Amino acid sequence: MDLPDQSPHTGPPEPSLMRASDADRDRVADQLREALAEGRLTPEEHAERVERVYAAKTYAELAPIVQDLPVEEGSSTAPPGPGVRLHKDTSLPAPSRQSANIVAIFGGAERKGRWLVEPQTGVLVAFGGAELDFRRAVLSQREVTVNIVCLFGGVEVKVPEGVRIVGSGVAIFGGNTVPSDDPLDPDAPVIRFTGLTLFGGVDVKRVKDTSDLDRQELRRRERELRQARREIRRQSRGRRRDHDTS
Repeated sequence: MDLPDQSPHTGPPEPSLMRASDADRDRVADQLREALAEGRLTPEEHAERVERVYAAKTYAELAPIVQDLPVEEGSSTAPPGPGVRLHKDTSLPAPSRQSANIVAIFGGAERKGRWLVEPQTGVLVAFGGAELDFRRAVLSQREVTVNIVCLFGGVEVKVPEGVRIVGSGVAIFGGNTVPSDDPLDPDAPVIRFTGLTLFGGVDVKRVKDTSDLDRQELRRRERELRQARREIRRQSRGRRRDHDTS
């Protein structure tokens, strides 16, 4: 989920000295995988460079790893500055701007994908259901409010990690649930849920983005590959020592 950049600018630091994040390393690793698939790198070269990628701490250490590889037009191997990103990536499509009111009466409604969340969003559900997915949404400001009126129905809400959730809705003969694992960062974005639930339920839960899970699984496999290569080298050195002493 992205936010508009509201931080003051006091002059850009030297980019090459900035610390690289996991997302930065993943971006470079993706370029290496493309190079391997295109035959620009051998499997041995790819494994050696991936090991350097995940050992890199700054942009200056990442840049030489891919300096001899082509870059697709419009992309950049130099990622934006470190820290929490408060702006959307230019490589991503613009969020779709839809009505600030979501209505589901005797039916269903959903809002998901890359959509723009207005400062105030109204949700009305009567004898139906609605699904709101904020994992790829773009907040129009740091704190937004979602007012939900749910009558004889249900609303399911998915929010990403790193977002503070404030629930102040009223439930009568129904229930409202919100996650309690709010981030400790005082500057975290806030989604405030208000409204009334009558003979229904509003369930707000924190769900990881599947793309994040895919990246984590990829990093895990690459770590296992590096460990296996180190073990092979260790065994090879041991066999050479045994051969030299025999």
